[in-house]
Amino acid sequence: MFQLLKQIVKTGIKTEAYPQADEALRAVAQRLQSEVLKNFSGALTIRHVDAGSCNGCELEINALNHPYYNLEGLGIKFVASPRHADLLLVTGPVSRHMETALKRTYEAMPEPKLVVAIGDCGCTGGIFGESYASCGKVSNVIPVDVAVPGCPPPPFAIMQGILTALNARRTPVPREP
Repeated sequence: MFQLLKQIVKTGIKTEAYPQADEALRAVAQRLQSEVLKNFSGALTIRHVDAGSCNGCELEINALNHPYYNLEGLGIKFVASPRHADLLLVTGPVSRHMETALKRTYEAMPEPKLVVAIGDCGCTGGIFGESYASCGKVSNVIPVDVAVPGCPPPPFAIMQGILTALNARRTPVPREP
């Protein structure tokens, strides 16, 4: 026991320095927050649908909620119901089993509907393409406003895709008091 304590004292504290904030990330985060405040009364709600992905994109979407990216701190929240969503985030190629569910989710969203396809599979069908089991890319099933390529795309690219979708639609959403 004493030998272990002696080794700890001798070695000292050996940890990595925390990552410094990236200026590009800071700029995108500020623009994203201002768009959310201006167009969505301070809260953008996102419904995420996994249409048949390998979960690589889901890991990157989950990273958006970590303290480094802090998406919720920017006023962006994920919701369970498409009736409460302002934006639909779709990952993966659309499998035949998810085709009807994705269409219903899209139809349940209130106007104006924003759709962002995430990852190579969502944008082009990826390695799966179109087959008896897959409809291919998301735009084969529902209209897509922005496609974020990458396998999987980094969280920063996903944030830029959300910002691009918000910039594409410049009319403020009326909110009930």
